[in-house]
Amino acid sequence: MAKHNDLGKKGENRAYFYLKNKAYKILERNYKVDKSEIDIIAEKDKKIVFIEVKTRTSLAFGNPESFLSSAQKNRIIKLAAYYLEETQFEGEIRFDIIAISKSSLVHLEDAFFAYDAS
Repeated sequence: MAKHNDLGKKGENRAYFYLKNKAYKILERNYKVDKSEIDIIAEKDKKIVFIEVKTRTSLAFGNPESFLSSAQKNRIIKLAAYYLEETQFEGEIRFDIIAISKSSLVHLEDAFFAYDAS
């Protein structure tokens, strides 16, 4: 496994345990359709939360959350719509980012919205 994949997996595991400790119910990890993936799908306060985990070893080139492009947001939004259709969920949803570096974990709730990505 490539070093960056290993780092990403470690970050996702750290985010998973963080969310579990915050009483999120984890519904899916690494939810994939075709080539698109959502890192974590969880439920909290009757909302479905789609979570992208961004992990970096250094902040030298910017915060981890700044590495989520519009194209990535669009893929997450489309995949979220697919998941919602598949599960027939009709409640509220939210898109979060968990940004991880060596020394910190920052949970950005409502980090982007479906209409932000275009």
